[in-house]
Amino acid sequence: MNSFKVFAVGNLARNPELVASGSSLRTRLCLVGNDYIGRDEEGESREVVTSLWFTAFGVLGEALARNCRKGDQVILEARIESNTWTDKEGKDHYDHSFVVTGFRFGAPGRATREVLHSSQDD
Repeated sequence: MNSFKVFAVGNLARNPELVASGSSLRTRLCLVGNDYIGRDEEGESREVVTSLWFTAFGVLGEALARNCRKGDQVILEARIESNTWTDKEGKDHYDHSFVVTGFRFGAPGRATREVLHSSQDD
């Protein structure tokens, strides 16, 4: 059992990257979210941008790579995995990975809308 599960809603920063390694497939994708943080001295809206990398394996990763494009909104469900390793100098490192366990499509981005629009014209 995994102790932590996250849901993330955001837009793809770039097209998903499908990578074949031996007989397994994985897809890396970067999700970006913009959050309003108030107004500056001139009254202009300010935002902070947060980006997170996710990995999806097997058919789930293939579906994301085949059907999602830069700018598309996706809703991801992921588990968090802890990673630890020791570098060549003997220093320990700690990190986390977000592994996709499910997803839903959100609003299409510009590239997807253009493809959909051009296919309707045919």
